[in-house]
Amino acid sequence: MSLKQTSDTIAVSFGITESGTDTFTQERINLSLDPLNNEVFVVLAVDLDVAPPSGVPGTTTQSTMSLTTTSKTGVPNLSDTQLLARAQRQIIAAGFADYGAPFSHVSPETPVGDLAYIGIIATPNCFVQIQGANNTGPLSGNGRMWGYRARADASTYGALVQSEVLSA
Repeated sequence: MSLKQTSDTIAVSFGITESGTDTFTQERINLSLDPLNNEVFVVLAVDLDVAPPSGVPGTTTQSTMSLTTTSKTGVPNLSDTQLLARAQRQIIAAGFADYGAPFSHVSPETPVGDLAYIGIIATPNCFVQIQGANNTGPLSGNGRMWGYRARADASTYGALVQSEVLSA
């Protein structure tokens, strides 16, 4: 794969709020990539900060947030190949008289190991999603993605775009 870095590291910040309580909500993040010059965005790290779920006695609540390279109809799992990062917070309280126990899962900012990058975005947009379960009000979340712009050779660019679009 032939990529030539054309920028320093860039931080892209974003925020999202559910359109209604426990309602899947997605927003587009425009990266303003130049397709005429085969420009891509190489993702180095992602940090997601999703709001905690509501504490409701006897009820399990959840907040989930994700960042993907393509549009989704629901918050994806780690098995989704377009997923760049995912964060989930739960309060397991079903069957308890009190508020239960909190649990969190966050994809690491960078995977364990020696990887040059965690993903490549070949189309001009990426997407952030949020959804809660059994909460008392709409959730919000914030995030930051670090990466750099790069130019791909024609065959690499074509393969990256086709892979991203066809796997959506």
